[in-house]
Amino acid sequence: MIEELRSLAGQITFKQKLDVFPNDNDFDRILIFGMGASGLVGNIFQEIYSDMPVITVNDRNVPNFVNGTTLAIGISYSGNTVETVDALAECARNGAHIRTITSGGILGSESYNPLIVPAGLQPRSSLGYLLIPLFRTFMSFGNSDYNETRDILAAMDSNNSDIRKMAEALNEKGSIPFIYGFWPFRSIAYRWKTQFNENSKCLAYSGYFPEMAHNDIVALRRTFLRDKISFIAFDPVENRFVSERIKAISEITETDFTLIRPRGKSLLARLFYLIHFGDYLSYYLALERGIDPVDVSEITELKRRVKN
Repeated sequence: MIEELRSLAGQITFKQKLDVFPNDNDFDRILIFGMGASGLVGNIFQEIYSDMPVITVNDRNVPNFVNGTTLAIGISYSGNTVETVDALAECARNGAHIRTITSGGILGSESYNPLIVPAGLQPRSSLGYLLIPLFRTFMSFGNSDYNETRDILAAMDSNNSDIRKMAEALNEKGSIPFIYGFWPFRSIAYRWKTQFNENSKCLAYSGYFPEMAHNDIVALRRTFLRDKISFIAFDPVENRFVSERIKAISEITETDFTLIRPRGKSLLARLFYLIHFGDYLSYYLALERGIDPVDVSEITELKRRVKN
């Protein structure tokens, strides 16, 4: 598992793009299908890309509006995720433009115009390979952004003792992590939640500012098992709007948030810094608990029992 975590810095240098241009006038919306870690790729992209409508679907249901002006992108590391395979087949019947990002499987078929990524990883460890092609296809990050991101991740690989200490504290408290993000890191907070689920084998909760100021705030001080919850928030740094709310909510509800500050000059670097921080934290929490972070036997058993 540790080798897979350390592979993320190298994944940032993946340079392939989807084959969608120069026919960019053929579609006016992007629909991204995916489940689990593969589905999260679409959520992260949707959060920061706004040049045209992007809709993510973490299910097998296809919206009625899909037609010949829709670009449907299926993301599945294995290429065999049943929900994504079924949804893309229906999109194709409705005349949509189909592209896939995968390491093979059914979605690796030439009929899906696939972008093939390196195989051999767990899906949750392949986030860079699955996400970077979307960035390189549709966004204007420069070489300096990619280089900065790679260097920051490599530095984290070399020295992450502070993250290990945080994992030790979580384990000692035996707490449930509550992670709060804010735009453009809302989906990263959810990534942390899923990494705690799969790596650490513990339940977790994610939310985001300012939405939580309209609901969660009422429960923070009076919820069940409050002493068994660790409240974590991404530090907004330059976002005064969110900073003021974190400070006020902390005072009103007597809640101490552990703030995690994104590092890097570029948005790309800050995104991946937070992703990598959560990956390591959930990995170290698994080790502290004496749990194998690789094991996802419950998912394997579910797939064995329910094939369609």
